[in-house]
Amino acid sequence: MKETGMERRGPAELVLAAAVARRHYLAGQSKVEIADELGLSRFKVARLIDFAREAGIVRIEIVADGELDLDRSARLQERFGLRHAVVVDGSRIESSALADHLGRAAAGLLTDVVQAGDVLGLPWSRSVDVMTRSLRDLPPVDVVQLSGAMEVEGHDSSAVDIVRRAARATGGGSSIFYAPLLLDDAAGAATLRREPQVARVLAQASRVTVAVMGVGAWAPGLSTIHDAVTSADREALAGLGVVGEIAGVLFDASGTVVEPPLTERVVTISPDALRGIEEVVAIASGADKGVAVRAALAGGLVNAVVADAALADALLS
Repeated sequence: MKETGMERRGPAELVLAAAVARRHYLAGQSKVEIADELGLSRFKVARLIDFAREAGIVRIEIVADGELDLDRSARLQERFGLRHAVVVDGSRIESSALADHLGRAAAGLLTDVVQAGDVLGLPWSRSVDVMTRSLRDLPPVDVVQLSGAMEVEGHDSSAVDIVRRAARATGGGSSIFYAPLLLDDAAGAATLRREPQVARVLAQASRVTVAVMGVGAWAPGLSTIHDAVTSADREALAGLGVVGEIAGVLFDASGTVVEPPLTERVVTISPDALRGIEEVVAIASGADKGVAVRAALAGGLVNAVVADAALADALLS
């Protein structure tokens, strides 16, 4: 049988390693202080600390902070090189309440992230709508609308409502326009995009430094755009490799933006403007959105995530 590090050491050495580890990790003593106190060389102390971790005498655990899963958050941030990652442990939350908890977590993240001089960009999104209801303690920054709106059962906020609510929380100005996100034909959408107010606000996307976006997966019930178009449109886009959308910006599994004729019917931020935003926070939940969120990260469409544990595990697996 192969020997472990514990088996190769005698009891005295194991107890010494434990004593050194207690002083270092629990009492906060430096290696030099421990060496002086125990009459050891600091190199011996360093070796004992390393041994204590390798042998399992010391186990380092990152604990949760309330409903925030700090361990998953840190691992997700490190795995994808994210600017920020916040994971909500949804195991003890009713599924009907998860969106509210994610919204509060995203609002809390914005409190940390948004600074004076920033410009906040918000599209129409069910998750963004929920988040704006929890916004508090933000500096007086302007808020810019990034897309038209959809009518969805159970959600009565327009994109204008979302932006105005956020602007009231910040005390800054709001740039808004009245338009649907998806129209029935490209000509109607083109006419709307040429409207002076719509064109002026969409052009202000270049000012946005922080944006919050929902992520839709290209599957039933996981994207308002997917559910709003015809079955022929859904099949055509699936055939082009579309796996998700952010405010109507479609992308494939590599995160490459896909621009079929359907996109000409959408009133929203351009893909180039989206990529130009310094920090784009995605709010999403559920393992079934893993492919879409992973693709959005790969394509650089988002660089920060607020997610539940199920989605985080799907991304980390």
